[in-house]
Amino acid sequence: MIKNFLILWMMLWRYIPSVKPPAGRHGNAIMSAIVTPTECQSGDAATALHPAFGPNHRWKVLGIGVAANAGFSATFSGIPATAVVMRQGYHLDNAQLGLALGLLGLGVALSELPWGVLTDRWGDRRVLLTGLGATAAWLFIMALLVVPTRIAVPDVALLSISLLVTGLLGGSVNGSSGRAIMRWFREGERGFAMSIRQTAVPMGGGLGALVLPSLALALGFTAVFGLLAAVSALSAYFAWRWLHEPPVEGGGQAAAATSGPAPLRNVEVWRISTAIGLLCFPQVAVLTFASVFLHDFAGMGTWVTSATLAMVQTGAMTMRVWSGRFTDRHGNRRPFLRFCSALSAAAFLVLWLLVLAAGRQPALMTALPFMVIVAGICVSAWHGVAYTELATLAGAGHVGTALSLANSFVFIGFCLVPIAIPGLLLAFAWQGVWLAAAICAATAWPIFLRRA
Repeated sequence: MIKNFLILWMMLWRYIPSVKPPAGRHGNAIMSAIVTPTECQSGDAATALHPAFGPNHRWKVLGIGVAANAGFSATFSGIPATAVVMRQGYHLDNAQLGLALGLLGLGVALSELPWGVLTDRWGDRRVLLTGLGATAAWLFIMALLVVPTRIAVPDVALLSISLLVTGLLGGSVNGSSGRAIMRWFREGERGFAMSIRQTAVPMGGGLGALVLPSLALALGFTAVFGLLAAVSALSAYFAWRWLHEPPVEGGGQAAAATSGPAPLRNVEVWRISTAIGLLCFPQVAVLTFASVFLHDFAGMGTWVTSATLAMVQTGAMTMRVWSGRFTDRHGNRRPFLRFCSALSAAAFLVLWLLVLAAGRQPALMTALPFMVIVAGICVSAWHGVAYTELATLAGAGHVGTALSLANSFVFIGFCLVPIAIPGLLLAFAWQGVWLAAAICAATAWPIFLRRA
């Protein structure tokens, strides 16, 4: 009996590696140009474990990317939305609150590039599972130990370090999820897919800003950190269940994936990453200080400021999806990015002129929310297209590193812009803020030009 069992096992063992996923429109042919050397060596093993993927499996991978980014955005944007409750609950002054929240963004900025390099070496599945799992575990620890109670209140140092670690761990999401999408979707679909992934950022941030402040006020920060931990853990489960290496053919595609210089030695990658960072500066200005601008300068109430920001986020989500589909059909990512740069610069120039005129004609104040919406949408419509162009430029073997380099510039903006705006207000008032935003957007335009 044992002998017969061993013979049967040997027959099955010989058979399993020989099973190949069915080739098709979204099967092996799609991945012919985006395979790394490591994946070529491990392709048979991946195929043996997962002998076939349905033609729609790539949409599950996209869903995982959206869920992971939405959860991360809910953490990154939702925790600052609890600032008023956090200041009261942790007994902080404004400077201490700014330090704690700033370190959350600094952690992301510092960790993006290392996580991206690890993604290119380990693969998106390992990094995403490690990052999401570690983030969930850390947020759960914070829910137990770093929350104010009747007995004790954590000091600012403990809170700041905890948020810094949260950012360091959460930085794993962006590069790894983007690499997975680039590997599962073919060239004519990648802009659309990456744009859908980028809608998760305003969607998650909006949900976090909507839910977390009320939750903190009603149930405390144990519930806030616990909910965020559960979201990260759920995303990790989805990644474990459905995120796998795509089907590959033999070993002849490695050169296509790794041709050209590595991202950190590729001048074009640095150029696009820098332009992405510059275009994010005016976007961050809108997201962080538009409500203050409309309240202090235009005298708008809470309903108007909230509705304005909600329309900016809704418009940004819509335009990101449309722009991805549009550039996939026309193959014009670089011209579209230059157009967005010029249009954003023009929109902020109009906002600057409107602010100057409103000081003399108060009736123009009513036009300011509309102009903030237009400028905010223009400067938020391009993300998926830019990341797709950057990933294509870097080559699929370096997608994680390239996307993480760009995200490092983005989160540097999230750190610097809120610090710089108060100084600009003191020196030049609100017209100086929006003029600086226009200059940043205009500066990105020549950088998006292809080198001759």
